[in-house]
Amino acid sequence: MKEYNVAIVGATGAVGEEMRKVLEERNFPVANLKLLASARSAGRRLTFKRTGTLVEELSAGSFKEVDIALFSAGASVSREFAPLAVKAGALVIDNSSAFRMEPDVPLVVPEVNPEKVRENKGIIANPNCSTIQMVVVLKPLHNRSRIRRVVVSTYQAVSGTGKGAIRELLEQSKAVLAGEPAKAEVYPHQIAFNLLPHIDVFLENAYTKEEMKMVNETRKIMDDPEMRITATCVRVPVFVSHSESVNIETEEKITAEEAREILKRAPGVEVIDDPGSCAYPLPIFAEEKDSCYVGRIREDDSIENGLNLWIVADNLRKGAALNAVQIAELSIK
Repeated sequence: MKEYNVAIVGATGAVGEEMRKVLEERNFPVANLKLLASARSAGRRLTFKRTGTLVEELSAGSFKEVDIALFSAGASVSREFAPLAVKAGALVIDNSSAFRMEPDVPLVVPEVNPEKVRENKGIIANPNCSTIQMVVVLKPLHNRSRIRRVVVSTYQAVSGTGKGAIRELLEQSKAVLAGEPAKAEVYPHQIAFNLLPHIDVFLENAYTKEEMKMVNETRKIMDDPEMRITATCVRVPVFVSHSESVNIETEEKITAEEAREILKRAPGVEVIDDPGSCAYPLPIFAEEKDSCYVGRIREDDSIENGLNLWIVADNLRKGAALNAVQIAELSIK
């Protein structure tokens, strides 16, 4: 099997670390792994396949002889360095929002639109974590009967913000339980024992950027610009795994039982739906798992062709690192 020189940009971040783990777990054919990060992280040594690899400072010359570059260091870093990686001959798979809505950049979820991988001009975009887990579940239903409208409310873990947010939730939780004031630095308000209906910045239309990402990215991935979508994104005091309450309206009726059967056969989906036994997807069950879990599947009696779904997935894996590595696997095929 041919092997590839792979670089991870943002290697010391939460998603970058997960990318390294997923590459090893899936036995991706890595000849050499280059770990790239900011100057403050350079010099650290991280383990890949039982071998220590030195973290290097990201620079314009970092991509010499790199075949595949996995980016997860933020949009500004991607905008500056992804074109340099492409110019050096690398295929860039970018986890930031920098290129997702560019018309000539494919936005790919392998279970949904794998054919789009071939259309790249050097950059393939990895969708937003909350978008990925939703479209993996919705696409098989959309194939059965076109989805006309989606109403989604998300319950997103702090790891989606990064390591600093994980530390903040931990420290705030300790402080609150000790009867001490909770210090908020990463988020505008205390996140421990609290909910924040605010992810990313607010836009002129009163939605947040995160909410509009879900709207615009879903339309692009599903190749349906007329699909009506509205989202409310909420940060919750959970370390890992995003949850979503999703209501859909289809052109033709899909019963709850038919939806379960469709989703049981769908790639990347696992159905946990036995309320009588208290069996439904939970964030703690999804952590470090590859699947998108769906349950609480029931018909919406308020409209003619409606379904309610509860979707949970590990945001660091399928919502980011795993999806990127799956794109890389498709690309080398």
